[in-house]
Amino acid sequence: MPVLELTNEELQMILEIMERACHNLRVEIVNTDNREFRRELKQREIAMESMLDKMKRTAV
Repeated sequence: MPVLELTNEELQMILEIMERACHNLRVEIVNTDNREFRRELKQREIAMESMLDKMKRTAV
C-alpha cells in the first residue's frame, strides 16, 4: 500500500480541496438529467467521501 507523508498544513489543504470538490459534485449530481451519468457521479461521491473520512481520521 502506498504511503504519503504530509505535514498537518498540507493535509488540511487537501481536506479543504476535497470538501469543496464533494460539494461541487453534489451540485452537479442534482443538476444532471442523464441517469447513467448521475449514477457515475454518485459512485464518485461515495469514493470521495470514503477518502475524506480516512484522511480526517489521520488529521491531528
